[in-house]
Amino acid sequence: MHWLDHISLPTVLFIALLLGFAPFYPEPHIVEKVRMLVQGQLRRPIDIFDLFWHTWPFVLLILKLVRMKQVGAF
Repeated sequence: MHWLDHISLPTVLFIALLLGFAPFYPEPHIVEKVRMLVQGQLRRPIDIFDLFWHTWPFVLLILKLVRMKQVGAF
């Protein structure tokens, strides 16, 4: 987790907001893909990849916050 310590929180937050929610119009891709997942319509490989692509920044943000709590930087 040493690599995670070297990424600043504002950078991770920026990545999560930008990649996680892009494109912003007409609705964020993450919202569309999660809705498809809940409705059981997430079947095409491109949609599954798209869900992964728009979710990993939030996973990175959560990992960063957990790591900061562990090392006492919070």
